[in-house]
Amino acid sequence: MAEEANTTTNVPRDLAGLRQAIDAIDDQLLRLVNQRAALAREVGHVKPPGSPIYRPEREAQILRRMLAQHRGPLPDAAITRIFREVISHCMALEQPLTIAYLGPEGTYSHAAASKHFGSAPRFEPCPTIDEAFRSVEAGTANFAVVPVVNSTEGFVGRTLDLAISSPLKVCAEIDLRISHNLLSIETQPERIERVFAHAQSLGQTAGWLARHLPNAQRVPVASNGEAARLAVGTPGTAAIAGELAAQLYGLPMLFRGIEDSPNNTTRFWVLSTQDVAPSERDKTSLILSAPNRPGAVVDLLEPLKRHGVSMTHLESRPSPDRLWEYYFFVDIEGHAADPRVAAALADVRAQAAYMKIVGSYPVAVA
Repeated sequence: MAEEANTTTNVPRDLAGLRQAIDAIDDQLLRLVNQRAALAREVGHVKPPGSPIYRPEREAQILRRMLAQHRGPLPDAAITRIFREVISHCMALEQPLTIAYLGPEGTYSHAAASKHFGSAPRFEPCPTIDEAFRSVEAGTANFAVVPVVNSTEGFVGRTLDLAISSPLKVCAEIDLRISHNLLSIETQPERIERVFAHAQSLGQTAGWLARHLPNAQRVPVASNGEAARLAVGTPGTAAIAGELAAQLYGLPMLFRGIEDSPNNTTRFWVLSTQDVAPSERDKTSLILSAPNRPGAVVDLLEPLKRHGVSMTHLESRPSPDRLWEYYFFVDIEGHAADPRVAAALADVRAQAAYMKIVGSYPVAVA
């Protein structure tokens, strides 16, 4: 903090002097950003052929290091956003990325993809989660961003089902705070007769709608991006959607933060064909099935306890092709390459009828 104080000791306190000091810092920032970009481009030249352009573990380490040094006055979220944007454009100098996501434009999946990858990539909306998976499998996209679990609605079944059969791996995760907004071309709420939104969003704002728009018809649509598109050209309507949808479709926000739960968060997976090295704070996702015998599920999970590996999520899901059989989706702390985790997973595999490591990846950085 003393160093920070010294940098402003000799700055004039009049308006003109403060602006001159800001200009000088801006000039320095410009030089440093371009120096960083030049170094990043050089990294691309010296890396072995075929090396991945995007390294989730490296990005997570950079962001965590910056947050550990950060002392304000900007909030942590602003620091991660600034550095992600710099990283995004530096990567684009090596090769522009294509990111598939569950569309259309303006969905929360789109917002999550933009939050994680910055603005430099090309974002490709997909009509279904299946299409987002297939885009990466076919090589038309480098990565896919798909929802996996919501804090109030639970797991996304289609994502879990596809994770069983797909060769793709989870290389990163994104936590997106879901803030619903009421968007409309109408300026007076009493003129709103219909509200478009995804069915989950209607459920997550039911209390607010009952209090403020009790007479408006609630119309479920395929996505909140589609809701915004419909509301743009339809008088007497509104859409429930995020800020990105408001920007993309030019819709004014009548009310912000209308969700009933203040902690509504969706977790997204970033899917790719690449494995990810340890980042020092990681998570591993597994798919397991137990043999049909008494105590099989207990035996399946016991090695985690014995090796001191913490399980953070457990979800059962009916097998998509076998009647009355179930898969278990498990998240554990640590990377599969960590010796303790590797030992635990070896013992789990010995007990399991089926085991698949979906991915080891950095814990999301806010």
